[in-house]
Amino acid sequence: MVTILALGAALAYGVADFLGGAVSRKSTALRVLVWAVPAGLLVVAVSALVHGGSMEAAPMAWGFLGGVCGGAGMMTFYRALARGPMSVVAPVSALAGAVLPVGVGTLRGERLDVAVLLGVLLCLVAIGLVSMEPRKGDAPSPGRRRLLDSGPLTAAVSGTCFGIFFVLLKTAGDGTGLWPIVGARVGTLAVVVAALAVVAARGDLGPPVPGRTLLLLALLSGALDAGANVLYFVAVHAGMLSLAAVLTSLYPAITVLLARIAYSERLQAVQRIGMAIAIAGVALVTVG
Repeated sequence: MVTILALGAALAYGVADFLGGAVSRKSTALRVLVWAVPAGLLVVAVSALVHGGSMEAAPMAWGFLGGVCGGAGMMTFYRALARGPMSVVAPVSALAGAVLPVGVGTLRGERLDVAVLLGVLLCLVAIGLVSMEPRKGDAPSPGRRRLLDSGPLTAAVSGTCFGIFFVLLKTAGDGTGLWPIVGARVGTLAVVVAALAVVAARGDLGPPVPGRTLLLLALLSGALDAGANVLYFVAVHAGMLSLAAVLTSLYPAITVLLARIAYSERLQAVQRIGMAIAIAGVALVTVG
């Protein structure tokens, strides 16, 4: 069950990244997030009401802090990819986002079977490989998280933010239903609003999202991202943090595949190898 939920989260994140990136090509990442994040908040709020549970202060606070970290990582990642090669930024960020929860889970006493551990290690390798692109043409490609600079350090900061987000959603607990996810989306919205205020003060908002179709795609991106949050939250509370976070972090494979289909972007040999390794890793995790 954990494997299915976490892979479902990876699928939803990957599609959300692709759609958000596609719309960002016609506008700006911040403009897209202004539409996407509130749409996601609406989705998780309705889901929380339907699922039941109660809004308790501590879980909501943990969720809010996680959302702030996730939002900060998202803004940083977008900026980094806008300024530097994805071949540097994406692998480091994705790996940092996956390795941190593994480390925290291990410190908390989580122990994986040999087959599952090998599968997790293969997935970590795959995350880096499927995210890699040629260095030429530093234009950003579809993706959900983009940063401040192109260097490995800022990419690691972004990934660390995502890793903290994963950890804090586990810390929030599952005794209050899906309300911690609502808190997380509010935290992310707070980061977007703060960034919007700063950019607006500089008069550098960029072009608005053009056309009804692209606006709908931005809203759909936000809804899918929120759905991925819910799937990950359920997965991480149904099993181990280390396993759920690593499988969820396979989302770049989905984005890369969709870019290949929609834009006829050629998969590099290293990306094809990464796809194969990811399949092997998931198979080992499932069998284990």
